[in-house]
Amino acid sequence: MADLVSPSRTYGLVDILDRVLDKGLVIVGDIKINLANVELLTIQVRLLICSIDKAEQIGMNWWRHDPRLTTPETPALKQEKGE
Repeated sequence: MADLVSPSRTYGLVDILDRVLDKGLVIVGDIKINLANVELLTIQVRLLICSIDKAEQIGMNWWRHDPRLTTPETPALKQEKGE
């Protein structure tokens, strides 16, 4: 129980960031604005912070098919890849 109260190791920012990117971090929140019991605005926030490797492990790879994030392949580039 003493280890929980006073940890023997201090964690630096790099250690914490490495752990978050390796395991992932999910932040979920809802913001609702009501006026006289009438809902005016609802904002749902879903945020996932992780490395690209971890995202691919859990089945997220939307950046591979997003035309704004990928460049069209030229015939010379396809030939260089051996396609």
